[in-house]
Amino acid sequence: MSAPLIELAGVSRRYDLGDAEPVIALRDVDLAIDDGEFVSIVGPSGSGKSTMLHLLGALDKPSQGTVSVAGRDVSQMGDAELAELRNATIGFVFQQFHLLARTPAIANVELPLVYAGVGRAERRRRAGEALSQVGLGHRLEHKPNQLSGGEQQRVAIARALVTSPRLLLADEPTGNLDSHRGEEVMALLADLNAKQGVAVVVITHDLEVAALAPRQIGIRDGVVSEPAVLR
Repeated sequence: MSAPLIELAGVSRRYDLGDAEPVIALRDVDLAIDDGEFVSIVGPSGSGKSTMLHLLGALDKPSQGTVSVAGRDVSQMGDAELAELRNATIGFVFQQFHLLARTPAIANVELPLVYAGVGRAERRRRAGEALSQVGLGHRLEHKPNQLSGGEQQRVAIARALVTSPRLLLADEPTGNLDSHRGEEVMALLADLNAKQGVAVVVITHDLEVAALAPRQIGIRDGVVSEPAVLR
């Protein structure tokens, strides 16, 4: 049996606040996510979702326990190694689309490839393919203010896909969209998961959004439960 894509073993994350009481954001979490899974992590504000996002995305290290991404213990890696791991393995999608306002869609999607040192012609080819995958092959030169909210989120998803990651980590990806556009984005993530085999983890406070994933994990007060109680 192959190792999980991401594995948390006995993970806790503590934030020390000087003279104030420390905050325990995660408590003794054991969690494994395999290649090709589609998972939602759902919980209310203050539950530990943001801390979980940072650990799953190798943006932070645990205070206790181990986090392994693609078989590598992030606690043993320096900043340069972590940046390389993220760029090669993980695509990030955020509630705020984080698109460059004066920049066409295709150039926004090219950005991770610029950082990776990919040549201009290859960047453009791959960015065009990624936009076509999300149904925006006809919007390559449109700037964000010429796109709907749902289309802007699709551009952000294409940007996350352009490096061919094994994992899409989506933080409240429907939070800035109406219910119809939100359903479209979730359907797109499900389609990418099914057809391309990319693992998808959606972190959300919305129970209806969480219920669209085949596997749902709950988080409250830093404690993880599975299955999540969706009500």
